[in-house]
Amino acid sequence: MTDNIFLFEGIRMVSDFHSVESLSFAQNFLVKDDDVIIVSFPRSGTHWMIEMVSLIVSKGDPTWVQTVKNFVRCPGLESKDEQKLLLDQAGPRLMLTHLPIQLFPKSYFTSSAKVIYVIRNPRDVVISSYHIINDFNLLNNQETFDEYLHAFIQGDVFGSWFDHTLGWLTRRDTENFLLMSYEELQRDLRGSTQKVCQFLGKYLTPEQLDSAVQNLSFSVMNENSMSNSLMRRNPKDGTVSNIPLLRKGICGDWKNLFTVAQSEAFDRVYQEKMSGLDPGLFPWSAQC
Repeated sequence: MTDNIFLFEGIRMVSDFHSVESLSFAQNFLVKDDDVIIVSFPRSGTHWMIEMVSLIVSKGDPTWVQTVKNFVRCPGLESKDEQKLLLDQAGPRLMLTHLPIQLFPKSYFTSSAKVIYVIRNPRDVVISSYHIINDFNLLNNQETFDEYLHAFIQGDVFGSWFDHTLGWLTRRDTENFLLMSYEELQRDLRGSTQKVCQFLGKYLTPEQLDSAVQNLSFSVMNENSMSNSLMRRNPKDGTVSNIPLLRKGICGDWKNLFTVAQSEAFDRVYQEKMSGLDPGLFPWSAQC
């Protein structure tokens, strides 16, 4: 464990982004009926979904996403640097969280708030999180990929992907819960946008939808500094920097780094943990 990692109710948290106080705030947060909450395990397509919902709300007009940073449009529920932004939002509020379901605000479960849960092939999640952690030293760690993969499988990276996914998927048949996947967005961005529109009770004209889809492309988002940035506060000196979020924007990049042995080891754990769920919930077997 590094000096900027701490345990909160058994989950490893990063002090760059969280504190005991910010996590307690999140647990006791009062969710309102008109809130829209994007939920995901880190590096699963969260910011792509933020952009999609932002463009739907603005009826395809890119002005908002081009002039206001993503974490201002959609503050992190548990982020110690973004909670004031959340409190200052006028309704309906848009927010994001990576919290597992057991740490989520209890008020949500008696509300009519809408949750969009975004999943991604966990092998690609491993690769994406490994790169952002090492490129920007978020964990002050110089682990080899093999060490990192082992830690991920054991649930020592932002908690367990398996537990996070299994926990949130218990909500999949409830009202006001939408399951989306990174692979689905890759395969059919226009159809995915329409699906989210319907879930949110929004309608875009064909021209507005065209504009939204155009501005949701990887190339456009990659060039937009308002969307391609992560605010990070240095825990040592308090300085704030913005870290690029987007990397390749593809499916299946795990095949470029996993060895055969690593892939087989991951698959054994995956089958053990996820065998109780319908494989049809997870599109990556066919797509990536």
